[in-house]
Amino acid sequence: MNTQIFRDLMRLRGRRLPVVLALIALLSAALVAPALAVRLKDIASFSGVRTNELVGYGLVVGLSGTGDGTSSQFTIRSMVNMLDKMGVQVSPSAIKPKNVAAVMVTAKMPASAKPGSNLDIAVSSLGDAKSLLGGVLLLTPLKGVDGQIYALAQGPLTIGGFTASGEAATAQKNISTVGRIPSGAVVERSVPFKFNSQESMTVSLNAADFTTVMQVVNRINSSLGGGYARAQDASTIELAVPDKFRGNMVPLMASLENMDVSPDARAKVVVDEKTGTVVVGSEVRLSRVAVAHGNLQIVISESQQVSQPGPFSQGQTVVTPQTDIAVREQNNRLMLVEGATLQELVDGLNAIGATPRDLISIIRTLKSAGALHADLEVI
Repeated sequence: MNTQIFRDLMRLRGRRLPVVLALIALLSAALVAPALAVRLKDIASFSGVRTNELVGYGLVVGLSGTGDGTSSQFTIRSMVNMLDKMGVQVSPSAIKPKNVAAVMVTAKMPASAKPGSNLDIAVSSLGDAKSLLGGVLLLTPLKGVDGQIYALAQGPLTIGGFTASGEAATAQKNISTVGRIPSGAVVERSVPFKFNSQESMTVSLNAADFTTVMQVVNRINSSLGGGYARAQDASTIELAVPDKFRGNMVPLMASLENMDVSPDARAKVVVDEKTGTVVVGSEVRLSRVAVAHGNLQIVISESQQVSQPGPFSQGQTVVTPQTDIAVREQNNRLMLVEGATLQELVDGLNAIGATPRDLISIIRTLKSAGALHADLEVI
């Protein structure tokens, strides 16, 4: 088919040369373009570009009676300690924390964050508060896994829901005990890591696959013009930084992130039995097999019959159970099913006339028969 196209183009060469050249360029680009190409940064992560998790414990004040109750003793103790640091002496028994809630504050800090930059934070209730609507987070230090303070958080919360309750009814939208503060934390200390000083780096694929990892290695080496990349296993690539990028790795990262890769994976069928969802991967194949599927439906109904005694007799009224059983089974014929491509597989399964629930049983049976050439995962 491609030969015929080129012959037709050559016949038109003399009359419409510019158009012919443009068509040849487009056809050549289509022939060499990778199928289903994705960017490397969408399927892999790079060492030195990860985020760092921060966490802190704080208090949200200004709630309208929806804060923690007196059973949350840690909230009362936190309020006493906070007021004591401010020079206010108060007895724990005198504190009513219904307008205050103890919360956990979390944030993700990128490795490139510098002192003075802002982070978004999430605030989650720790006690028995009913809602954080209208609350303000007091100054809260956020610590890393090493116990060091990296950011300070404070500000009014934004809540994506509400809760309203009365004596006999409650109305709720979304979750009102979790809120966010956009740019609510200020970085005070940066991560002690110099990105540009790396002499080597690691590229980790999100999904382990030998075919994909070798494709990435070949693409990187072809782009850099040398054997700088080497696969360690099915998902890890060790990359030696070329000399021209030492001390200036940003151009290298920009080229790596936008590198086109066609990821490969094992053929898989995923079944969610709770919802009746069936997802079939594009590489799934089905050997020729004959399938007959018929629904068997059994309906059992129970009823109570009352037996009355005759007039002026010494008998008693008796309740007798009655059970009715109805059995209905579809009489479907054998269907020949074969799938060399995903479309043929789908057409073959649809020809049986099965519902998604029926497909789950059919796919399991095909796997047991050895006709389904794919991993079957039930979630």
